[in-house]
Amino acid sequence: MITALDEKTALVLIDMQNGIVALPLAHPVAGVIENTVKLADAFRKAGRPVVIVNVDPAKFKPSRKEPAPSHGSLPADFTGIIPELKTTDSDIFVTKSSWGAFDTTDLDAQLKKAGITGIVIAGISSSIGVEGTARNAAALGYNLTFASDAMTDMFADAHAHSFKFIFPRLGEVDTTENILKFV
Repeated sequence: MITALDEKTALVLIDMQNGIVALPLAHPVAGVIENTVKLADAFRKAGRPVVIVNVDPAKFKPSRKEPAPSHGSLPADFTGIIPELKTTDSDIFVTKSSWGAFDTTDLDAQLKKAGITGIVIAGISSSIGVEGTARNAAALGYNLTFASDAMTDMFADAHAHSFKFIFPRLGEVDTTENILKFV
């Protein structure tokens, strides 16, 4: 349950991109998209930063000494951000090449430069991109809030594990509706 948001909080949306939302997912993607849009609109209206993170599988860096997995032929628009988010020039765009958005980008430097101390995080997938980014963010000292109904995973068990065992240890977890009361 959310108790507060830092005065300087950014919204970080993970992999809300054409190729990822088209995957078979554990929860209906329409609801996830609707809630990420609500969060993005509210953060923009409040003058708070919105970070749009996507992943480029062609540049993915494996964590072990193995070749990167082959993704076959991906659609040309795989990395494109879903149009429902109606991105703006004021949004911060980051393309990651690993699970976490802080691993292979300058996101930490950008957020620290803006004085950001808190992050509301949402997106796909809960157990990979969201969790990887959240673990890094917590290690870097950010206060985290997870939008429970604005994320999903390819696997229901993995999603449930993140919500039961990981996210409550890293921050607060609540619904989009309750988070919006603090934006």
